[in-house]
Amino acid sequence: MPRNDDILQLPDDLPVPVDDGMASHLRGMPVAKVPLRSTSGEWIDLSTLAGRTVVYCYPRTGRPDVEPPDGWNLIPGARGCTPQSCAFRDHYRELDALGARVFGLSSQDTEYQREAAERLHLPFPLLSDAQLAFASAMRLPQFDVGPMRLLKRLTLIIRDGVIEHVFYPVFPPDRNAEQVLEWLAGHSERSP
Repeated sequence: MPRNDDILQLPDDLPVPVDDGMASHLRGMPVAKVPLRSTSGEWIDLSTLAGRTVVYCYPRTGRPDVEPPDGWNLIPGARGCTPQSCAFRDHYRELDALGARVFGLSSQDTEYQREAAERLHLPFPLLSDAQLAFASAMRLPQFDVGPMRLLKRLTLIIRDGVIEHVFYPVFPPDRNAEQVLEWLAGHSERSP
């Protein structure tokens, strides 16, 4: 049974998020032209990328030496950012083989994300929306924890600058990469 303080494992008693309809407008929507700073040092504009792109949006990655916010495990959909990132890392080659590039996206700043990307050995960049410009332009679901405004967990599949599919809510987060792989495998026949 995972410990409640182990950021790599999910506790068995996590509350399950419900679909509040806050992502129902996204499918078929053109991606906003908002450049985002990446942990690779580049600025990425998701609206300009050709082909398929998977963007998993998450509230915040934790650090092993820092306590999560009070009540974090009680917020449906909050816990699990590190296991979700690790799952995308572990399935990265399969996603790449299906022609999908991968990005993680949070409202954490790039320096914070860079530490997580290095510690977790992520083979793809994380994107920072620290000012929530992209989240606001796309009307992505958000929530507040103390002074922090965070993204609710969702995954976007973008094709040529248009949102093709949305996973929301995402639960359990450590299975999301498998769900995306399954969806991509079932939709690989469409022409770009």
